Amino acid sequence: MSTAPPKDTPISVAELAKHDGSDPSLPIYVAIKGDVFDVSKKADSYGKGNGYNCFAGKDASRALGMSSLKLEDCVADYSTLTDKELETLEQWHAFFSKRYDIVGKVVA
Repeated sequence: MSTAPPKDTPISVAELAKHDGSDPSLPIYVAIKGDVFDVSKKADSYGKGNGYNCFAGKDASRALGMSSLKLEDCVADYSTLTDKELETLEQWHAFFSKRYDIVGKVVA
């Protein structure tokens, strides 16, 4: 499955939050390490009420590194992750990069 070349369109945290699957007219985004992935084609996983919706509309780097589905772990700061968790985070980033288009970068 090929993806489009990555884009570096700046996407604010507030804008990212709008792409959480609650508005069917907007694509669903998940950010990892600042890269924003369009996961809309897997709305059955990331859409409202579905298993991975906690990641939608935010940078979920820490949660992915920790293999956590807790909302409080779905934050961009992954500085507290262990080496093993950082490895897991890298694996998730690689997984998403192969499957989903990068549509932008999170900016403060």
